Amino acid sequence: MTPPRQDHWGDLRSELDCWSAAGRQIRLWLRDDDAIAASPALDRLATLPERHGLPVLLAVIPMLAEPSLGRALRQMPLLRPCQHGTWHRNHAEPPAKKSEFGPSRDAMELDAEIATASRHLADVLETAPLPVFVPPWNRIDPAHAARLPALGFHALSCFRGYRLRPEGGPRLINTALDIIDWTSRTGRRTDDLLAECCRLLGSLRAEGDGDTAFGLLLHHRDHDEMAWGFLDAFLAASLAHPAVIPGDPRQMVNDRISQAAPSR
Repeated sequence: MTPPRQDHWGDLRSELDCWSAAGRQIRLWLRDDDAIAASPALDRLATLPERHGLPVLLAVIPMLAEPSLGRALRQMPLLRPCQHGTWHRNHAEPPAKKSEFGPSRDAMELDAEIATASRHLADVLETAPLPVFVPPWNRIDPAHAARLPALGFHALSCFRGYRLRPEGGPRLINTALDIIDWTSRTGRRTDDLLAECCRLLGSLRAEGDGDTAFGLLLHHRDHDEMAWGFLDAFLAASLAHPAVIPGDPRQMVNDRISQAAPSR
């Protein structure tokens, strides 16, 4: 006998109902990585905030960014650009995982590289990006992260589980759910994504009344129809629920600046 198919969308609604019953809300937000140029995929990404009212933190690779990107983004105000490393180059030696900002890199050399990339990005965009640093592969040695505020960054966005050390650094706005299967470089199955989402939201709910931002990690240049289809369906379903409110990366950064400001 074939077992009944699990209703993962129903599980998501049930989890969100639990948030509402507890009088709590989730701030849903989006981060998209590896932007370098105008493209049909970027155009498609820009339709998401238009349809769902959800701005996107767009991580741009500074030293690979092309003028076409700056021109395109002037017509896409809900894509909020920020800095995605420098060259998106791996400096780690095997068997270490890929990283552009690992512990072996010289601090002064690295800081100069980040500062040069920041200036180049502002020139390409013809405007100042959000002061958020997104390291490639979501990895940066905490000793390097601690120096980012001195380089003008108010926030650092990695993936869930990344933590700063006692020496500190920018405020963290980590993403929680990656919609791409990097083994096949295709969109992940909807049932797998929903099951993981429910598990993560349940854990977040159990933690209490702390920060309840929940970020999805996107890569528009790698999206297939499964990835795009999931995004549209997930955003429509979740944002229709009263437990979910849209998160604007610009406001999230401003909130963290306000939280970090000393009281008078």
